[in-house]
Amino acid sequence: MNNKWTLLVSFSLRGFLFSSIVLHTAYGDVSYSVPEEMKRGSVIGNIAKDLGLDVNTLSFRKARIDTEGNRKRYCDINLNTGELTVAERIDREGLCGKKALCVIKQELVLENPLESHRININVQDVNDNTPVFKKDIIKFEITESAVKGARFLLEEAHDADKGTNSVQTYNLGQNKYFELAVAAKAPGKMYGELVLNKELDREQQQEVTLILTAVDGGTPPRSGTVAIHVTVLDANDNAPAVYKSSEVLSNLLKFYIVLELCKKMR
Repeated sequence: MNNKWTLLVSFSLRGFLFSSIVLHTAYGDVSYSVPEEMKRGSVIGNIAKDLGLDVNTLSFRKARIDTEGNRKRYCDINLNTGELTVAERIDREGLCGKKALCVIKQELVLENPLESHRININVQDVNDNTPVFKKDIIKFEITESAVKGARFLLEEAHDADKGTNSVQTYNLGQNKYFELAVAAKAPGKMYGELVLNKELDREQQQEVTLILTAVDGGTPPRSGTVAIHVTVLDANDNAPAVYKSSEVLSNLLKFYIVLELCKKMR
């Protein structure tokens, strides 16, 4: 019985010591900020210097970059210089969509003794996407009786970039019928409305074609365009022609005379 208790205490003590060792192999995090779409091999930073590691021991200690879970390995370490480099294309929109913060988590692992450091890579957005409209043509049917100042909501353009690199404003091609009003639906989300500046007249012009341009806030800015096709509908604003009674009688008399002449010639 005493032997069993001695074995159990010995095993528990060893387990405690092992747990203590594992807990002490994880050191402080190191963070970097990088723009997305950096070329493979681009230097992110010198991780050996930032962590106070001896570059000459990196090979001996089998320094390597591991990922958390099944995530892709986006960076690598140069064992000769201690530099952290880009190992895989980083697409912010593909990784994080429209999230305000996009962080890739990797881990630097060394052996002899076992040591690990978490690496947080904050991916910054670059203006690599152009504003796009869902349709090639935006169509409106507007009656010619529409009053000046009438508003017509326009389809929004989509931009995969975020922040100032997303759509910031809209421009409307010069024309004599419509103006453009641009407003913010929410922070960083703009929309436009067509405003009728001159009343339409179907008898003068049955169709109006406009060009709408969406512009983002990148440097340099990117833009996308869409055509707006307006069909002017008839408002039945022209009354039927009314002839004077004297004109009607005159025409009837002429018709009667011609008819009588035709009878006499038979």
